[in-house]
Amino acid sequence: MCVPVGSPTAGTAVGGPGCRAYTPPVRRHVDYALARRAVLRELRKGRLGRHEVCDAQVELVRAARNVGEPAGADCPVCGSAGLVLVSYVYGEALRRANGRCVDATELATLDATHSEFARYVVEVCPDCRWNHLQRRELHGRRDAV
Repeated sequence: MCVPVGSPTAGTAVGGPGCRAYTPPVRRHVDYALARRAVLRELRKGRLGRHEVCDAQVELVRAARNVGEPAGADCPVCGSAGLVLVSYVYGEALRRANGRCVDATELATLDATHSEFARYVVEVCPDCRWNHLQRRELHGRRDAV
């Protein structure tokens, strides 16, 4: 489903300019932007080496190339335009989907059919192997108490 930029929706707009992919609404989230800025600051000051921050595992790079969604920004380390977001889901009720990478369509389906689960969004540069946890979100149906 395509949501025009700036339209009031219950979900979050993700993607490129003009029209963005719809993702289900998030009840709670943790943003790791401050930690990301601290790592990049330490890299620029020379206190961290590039090999320490560009250390994505092979499976994460493969997921970034095959199922990653464009981040809409350049890599903060190498400047590549190929920065992508990879989403992983974890939750007791997910069964086979637990620990898998998912795209926006799968996320919407899981959100509608499963009770609470966590989505971890990792930004990855397949070129230099930069990776950083961007945010953690709580998704799924809220079961009646």
